[in-house]
Parts: sequence; structure tokens; C-alpha cells
Amino acid sequence: MTEAGGAVQLVPVLENHRFDEQALAVYLSDHLDGFSGNCTIRQFQGGQSNPTFHLQSGDRSFVLRKKPPGKLLPSAHAIEREYKVMRALAATDVPVPEMHLLCTDEDIIGQAFFVMEHIEGRVFADRILDSCDVAERSAIYDDMNRILAALHLVDYRDVQLEGFGRPEGYITRQIARWSKQYAATKLVDLPAMDHLMNWLPENAPDRDETAIAHGDFRLGNLVIHPTEAKVVAVLDWELSTIGHPLADLAYNCLAYRLPHAGGRGFGDVDIASLGIPREAEYVSAYCQRTNRAQIEDWTFYLILAMFRIVAIMVGVHRRAVDGNAADAQALEIANFYPAISERAWAIASDNR
Repeated sequence: MTEAGGAVQLVPVLENHRFDEQALAVYLSDHLDGFSGNCTIRQFQGGQSNPTFHLQSGDRSFVLRKKPPGKLLPSAHAIEREYKVMRALAATDVPVPEMHLLCTDEDIIGQAFFVMEHIEGRVFADRILDSCDVAERSAIYDDMNRILAALHLVDYRDVQLEGFGRPEGYITRQIARWSKQYAATKLVDLPAMDHLMNWLPENAPDRDETAIAHGDFRLGNLVIHPTEAKVVAVLDWELSTIGHPLADLAYNCLAYRLPHAGGRGFGDVDIASLGIPREAEYVSAYCQRTNRAQIEDWTFYLILAMFRIVAIMVGVHRRAVDGNAADAQALEIANFYPAISERAWAIASDNR
């Protein structure tokens, strides 16, 4: 979570995420330029996947991101992929932190981790941006749109990301992946999810496109400049791959289709009066920036995005029950995802 105004909240390291800080200090002293040998470690509050920590070492600050403790699904929490894609994007128009080092030796602190540059800025958990005025809201949303378009215009081959994901069959793999992960982590049966697992493969478009897909591109994963309405860093690349740009865009547009409860969506809020573009305006701006005339099968991509977010939230709930969640408030997520699955199935039912 963040404090009012997008200020990032740092808290003492959560009990279930403690690790050997002395062993880390010894390792970083040998491997990280600018590390003084001693540091103060605090945890970033918020985020439901890979726990993230602020390291203050003398007058230098760094960010450490690691896999969570406990038993993990085989393809989940891929910090190695996060590190690789952010390094690859360093020279592009997509703003990312500088990557300092990757450590895959789990004997150091118990899990693999990487260390990156700490970028000052604001992170907004609530998509309404209550602390901003109309002009700033409009500018932030426009810059978020610009950055997503810029990402999808990067040729993955030009930044040495061949092999980062298969360039074909992304939609089919996504349906299979999230169906499998939902089934593996669910705590209660959600009939709407069962219906969607049948509906999605039957209605998937046969047109394939390829781009670098972030996988979780949303306001809460962006660092906004401390005083200006522009994106200075895109974070949380755990779900990134070579994928379909429209699936990425639809996920970015989820707020238009979700309730306002928990700050996850717009619900019935009059967003136009707040300076936030309507969905059609936001999608149109993206199309102009990516030289796209129109989007066919937009409803399918939205339903897939809703299906994915439910599967992700179910996994977060499961980790919270198991005591491995990165956020102490993760149990509350169970209050939201059943309604999202039902809303997704209602939209799909209207398009049968």
C-alpha cells in the first residue's frame, strides 16, 4: 500500500520475510559497487508477489527484490526474468531502473534475488488519484498510455530478447497457464471461473501479434516523478514475456471494468469529471501511438484480462493463507475476486 499522495511506505521487514541480513551485507560488499558494508533494510509495503526491500547504505540507496519463501509454483516469481527484461530495456524509451546484480545462489539469503537502482517517486495504489488535480490526473494517464505504447513498439530482437518467450500461441498459452494456476491454488470453487475456462479457448481470436508484454501493466506498478506528471520507472516485470500487445492493453484497462472497492477499479465514479479518460478515449490514444486503425475482438481480451486477474488474486490469497504473502493485508483480497469472476462471465454470456 502507499500513503496519501503516492508516497511510498517503508515498514520493518515482515516476520515471514526475514533473512540473514549479515550474510547479505557480506555478499554485497564483495559484489556491489557503492555498497559500504552496512545497511538499514526496510520492506516496501504493498505488492502481492515478490517481496521488495529498500537498502540504505551510507548515502546510497538500493532496492532488493527476491522470491518469496515457501513452496512456489514452477513458473511463478521469476525474478531472473524481471532482471533480464529490465536490463534489455535500459536503452529504450521505456523507463526502467538500472540493474546492479542478480544472485541465484539461494545459500546467501534463502532465495534468489536481484539489486537495482532506487528511483525516487510516487506510487499510486488507487487508480482514482485522489491527491491529484484534474490536469495532473489527465497527464499521468496519458503518460502511462504513452509508455505502454512505447513498450509494444520495441522490437524484442533488437534488445536481445530472443527466447524470452515464444512468438506464437500466446493467447492459448495464457488460457492454459492461468487455468492451471487457478486450479492449483484455489481455496473455494468459483463456478464462473469454470465457465470461463471453457469459453475462452472456444472464442479465442485466430489473429496473432507479437510484442514485449509486461503482463501486469497498471498504475500501481509505475513510479511517477515526485513533482511532475510523468512515468519515471516501470516496475514488477515478473509476468513479462513475448506476448500479445492487446492482451497487455486489456489488462491495463481493467479499472474500467472493475468495482471501485479496494481501489482496483473505477466502478460508478464519474472519471471524466476527474480528468481520467474514458476507456474508448484511452484505447484510441494507444491505437494512434501504435499506428493501429482499430481493435477487433476487444471484448475477448478484456474477459481474458479479468480471468487472469482473478487467477492472480486467488494465488495471492493462497499465499496469504499459507503465510507467504508479501503484503500483510493480502487476506483481504478474498473479498474482491469472486465478484470479478462473475462479472467476467456475465460479459462473456452476453457475447455468446
